[in-house]
Amino acid sequence: MTRFGYFLATEEHGPQELVRQARAAEDAGFDALWISDHFHPWLGSQGQSSFVWSVVGAIGQVTSLPVATAVTCPTTRIHPAIVAQAAATSAAMTRGGFGLGVGTGEALNEHILGDPWPHAARRLAMLEEAIEVMRELWSGRTVSHHGEFYTVDTARLYTLPEEPPPILMSAFGPKATALAARVADGLVQVAPAPETIDRFRREGGAGKPVQGGLKVCWAPNEQDAVRTAYERWPNEALSGEAPQVLPSPRHFEQLTQGLVTPEMVAEEVTCGPDPERHVAAIETYLEAGADEVYVCQVGDDQDGFFGFYSEEVLPRLRGAR
Repeated sequence: MTRFGYFLATEEHGPQELVRQARAAEDAGFDALWISDHFHPWLGSQGQSSFVWSVVGAIGQVTSLPVATAVTCPTTRIHPAIVAQAAATSAAMTRGGFGLGVGTGEALNEHILGDPWPHAARRLAMLEEAIEVMRELWSGRTVSHHGEFYTVDTARLYTLPEEPPPILMSAFGPKATALAARVADGLVQVAPAPETIDRFRREGGAGKPVQGGLKVCWAPNEQDAVRTAYERWPNEALSGEAPQVLPSPRHFEQLTQGLVTPEMVAEEVTCGPDPERHVAAIETYLEAGADEVYVCQVGDDQDGFFGFYSEEVLPRLRGAR
């Protein structure tokens, strides 16, 4: 059955508000939760960036929905052995279950310890080894690992969930998609990409879940929604490699101020109060092959959004399915 989830934005809301939104999402009829994992917001106007693992633990106490990170980079800023421990504890604390979404990351978050930012192929190889390390630790055995990128010396996790958390991998190009199909338990997408989803299933991902995520901005009128989306998330209109290599929110501010217009953001973020437009945006992910779709409301009117989706959008989606 298709699942419709809510996407919690740690870049835009403080930790207590995120916990409140998680509960409100369940009350509104959403089936699951995503939560972003950042050290920095993309832009200063977003204004937040809490430590995701503390927030996940709190969410697990107020809702029975499953939670997944979308996504964690377990390679540079935090050693994969520590991510393994954080994910195991989160899985033990979330009543609805926990999924570890992973990806190769962005310099924005991962450069902060001063290490050189690796090129894409090296980041992919690091992620593959990190996944191996985490799965070894989730076995509950004592692990010593001496790999190309990581060393683990006689480490054992004592707090474990009944089942290891599934690993869901974000992938875009052919090499990343092939790796996700081979080593991950599911695929994460933030654009409706049927070619990527088809490749994932052809190369070993058949039967594994595909999750997609998008941003929308509900408001009583479209103009207000476009203005809010442009103020908070102009980086949604950026394409190419820039989001992976820029190291600071101020660089994103400089780039978006020079290149991005409100009209460009409105092309990427569904804005306004028309339920059919919201349904159509979500349906593009389902038509591309996604099994689950997670929706992020841009701005501060979360309660208005939850009421709108509960009454106008989710019933239409479920009726159509």
